[in-house]
Amino acid sequence: MSSGWIGVDLDGTLAVYDKWVDITHIGKPVPKMLERVKNWIKNGKTVKIFTARVSSNDSNLNDEIVSHIHKWCEENDLPALEVTCKKDFGMITLYDDRCVQVRMNTGELVE
Repeated sequence: MSSGWIGVDLDGTLAVYDKWVDITHIGKPVPKMLERVKNWIKNGKTVKIFTARVSSNDSNLNDEIVSHIHKWCEENDLPALEVTCKKDFGMITLYDDRCVQVRMNTGELVE
């Protein structure tokens, strides 16, 4: 797993999400997910925050959002994790509250 990375959605997975407020607002951590991420990091795994918050074409806005996310990480005893909205071939798995899992090559939903 050292050559790949684990994606963790921010809003609704790593942080509580009720409704959109603004780019500076990130909810309180979800305790079980926060501990899971801390354990992965402690065990040498690469974890990235996977969020649509940084999907803007405005790089200055994205940089500002990343700085708020890094501040949230620091406040919750996490390192400044890489933040992305893009999958690549290095992504091993994704933890997300909006995903529907599909069995590979079948189109069948995992219930």
